[in-house]
Amino acid sequence: MQHDGNSTTQKLREKKVSDVLTADKRRLVEVPYTATLAHTMNALVANRVVAVPVAAPPGHWIGAGGSMILESDKQTGAVRKHYIGMVTMLDILAHIAGDDVGGGGDVEERMGVPVSSIIGYCLESLSLWTLNPNTSIPDGMEVFSKGIHRALVPLESHMENTAGVELVESASSYRMLTQMDLLKFLKAHDFELNDIMSRTIAQLGGITNVVFGVTEKAKVIEAIKCMRTASLNAVPIVEASNTVEEDHSQLINGKGRKLIGTFSSTDLRECPISQMQTWLQSSVPDFTDKLSTIPSHTASEQQQGTSPRELVTCHAESTLAEVIDKAVTKHVHRVWVFDQRGSLDGLVSLTDMIRVIRVSLLSESP
Repeated sequence: MQHDGNSTTQKLREKKVSDVLTADKRRLVEVPYTATLAHTMNALVANRVVAVPVAAPPGHWIGAGGSMILESDKQTGAVRKHYIGMVTMLDILAHIAGDDVGGGGDVEERMGVPVSSIIGYCLESLSLWTLNPNTSIPDGMEVFSKGIHRALVPLESHMENTAGVELVESASSYRMLTQMDLLKFLKAHDFELNDIMSRTIAQLGGITNVVFGVTEKAKVIEAIKCMRTASLNAVPIVEASNTVEEDHSQLINGKGRKLIGTFSSTDLRECPISQMQTWLQSSVPDFTDKLSTIPSHTASEQQQGTSPRELVTCHAESTLAEVIDKAVTKHVHRVWVFDQRGSLDGLVSLTDMIRVIRVSLLSESP
């Protein structure tokens, strides 16, 4: 029986990054370096993505992290554009909430700056990763198991690079591969991962025990600043303590607290720019309540099968299959772990899920 398990996982080990992409034909969503932040935010909302690469004419920019990721003409090989970095929703929010743009300016003014001016506000946008389409699934998983959320995959590339940042990569087109794409693919092949999927997340060492969060009394602007400092795309909203004097403008240890909700950088995608100035001063729970009244947000949440108030949770004894199913079905990037008393005990991120599967795949290598 063990032999059969090994032969099925062997099939999965032989699959390539290109196999993940064939299931999804979405074109690459990108913005030009001259786009304003308002335009960039519209692109994020319209395409329901949380990050976009920024394209510039070749020869004028040093890419993020020294990268040279170029798009070239399919016929002539002439370079048409250079991807100079990645901008995420957290970059935009950090800019809006920051104190460093000429000492002020309202939100609409801040949303008028070119997107190229905020590359590198948060760590993630400083590195553009590429993955060769012929990379094996376990090798591709290595990048994602270390906390990289997305990578560009060159199509019809003539380069030999398998993975890296400071490399010259040229192709006629690219696709974006995310941690969620990879997990959906692995979920669809769960019969090849049966031994791993039926084990608990505690057994697999898949739980992150340190959980930084904000209290229900934190303001949105404070939460964003904390998230930028700690490079977190989302934080749990936990009950404030009645016994301890707390600074609600800072991240706190959420372990053992009652979980009230999740605050994510993507929550602000549908917030009307005209309302943002006011909403940034709201408490985080008030903000999530206001969010649920926006028709576009409600429609998008219904499409994804989630609501901003819904808590996606599990226990240490939940199986990996159950946790991945919750993450993929509810389209969330982390599942909160509860203890026996129903208090917050940890989290399982997409990074954790991919890491434990990769470790298991490699340990079963013949």
